[in-house]
Amino acid sequence: MSEAKTTTDHDEIRKWVEERKGRPAVVRTKGEGGILRIDFGEPEDAFEAIEWDEFFRIFDENDLAFLHQDEAGGGGTSRFNKFVERSRKS
Repeated sequence: MSEAKTTTDHDEIRKWVEERKGRPAVVRTKGEGGILRIDFGEPEDAFEAIEWDEFFRIFDENDLAFLHQDEAGGGGTSRFNKFVERSRKS
């Protein structure tokens, strides 16, 4: 099983998502923006498709990093991902 990696690189995130046939999405909240998600096509009524520009605007404004795994335990392609706070360097 591969280790999870964290990145803030927009190109790396977009490539990972698109290789897995995912699309940027958001769950709208009462505040501005929303909660970022990756839509892999499973029915999720709460997901709203958004463009990459809006996705990365929300991503950067909220100081997020993208935690992801390339390979699943059986050697297949993993879709595991999570948005986490960026590490602060002192």
